[in-house]
Amino acid sequence: MQVLPLLALCIAAVAGAEIRSDSQRIWGGSASNIQNYPYLASLLDTDRFNLFWQACAGTILNNRAVLTVAHCITDERLHLWRVRVGTSYGNGGGAVHEIQRHIIHPLYTSKIMDHNIAIVHVVVPFTFSNLISPASIAGPNYNVADNQGVIAVGWGWGYSCTPSTWSADDRRFPEIMREVPLLTTPQETCRNSYVPQGITITDNMLCAGWPIDNRGHCSEDSGTPLVHNGVVIGVFAFRFGISNPEHQSVHTRVSSYTSWITSNA
Repeated sequence: MQVLPLLALCIAAVAGAEIRSDSQRIWGGSASNIQNYPYLASLLDTDRFNLFWQACAGTILNNRAVLTVAHCITDERLHLWRVRVGTSYGNGGGAVHEIQRHIIHPLYTSKIMDHNIAIVHVVVPFTFSNLISPASIAGPNYNVADNQGVIAVGWGWGYSCTPSTWSADDRRFPEIMREVPLLTTPQETCRNSYVPQGITITDNMLCAGWPIDNRGHCSEDSGTPLVHNGVVIGVFAFRFGISNPEHQSVHTRVSSYTSWITSNA
């Protein structure tokens, strides 16, 4: 069996990259298509050997590696995980790959939120197409100013997250991928919003949200990418108090880990 060569990572040096036409296309949570974000991957988990479901997500880095968050993939039983790519649906279509190994950032522990980043390698390399291709990730000097438009992509959210108004349909995870526009949050604002929870927002984290409603991550969709002008700048890690728009979605800041990602992808 021929093994495809490892493809070089696509790294954006600065935040002045060309704006993709689709990145500002929808202002509000909406169904999307994998053709718009062909680097989105679904991470499947199981407690049975023949029933897998979408539990986390990730970003395709090259023909064998996917970027995600560490807390998704701490389980050493890698035979219980799969990666689905090339489909708009979290639990159907595309190609499903077994995981060969995972690499968790050495400074991550379950007791702290910092350094929450990991890479998984698949057994059989991805076959690239218009539905499967690697992302452009932020370089170490890729800095995004406050209140800049970004796009969150994934499954499980994309509507207003006020529990008192949730309908029965809202409580179900959307099967088709969604995208929702957000704004980058000033670091100090995000830090202050999480003080009551005893959570420290470090410089390795990047926050995004919306000031007037609860759009964003209103159910756990860990590992999904945060995109700025076509460049992946964050990996969703956590959000507390989803009924309060002051509690932003917190992402692992990709530019803090570009060197580590490049060395391990």
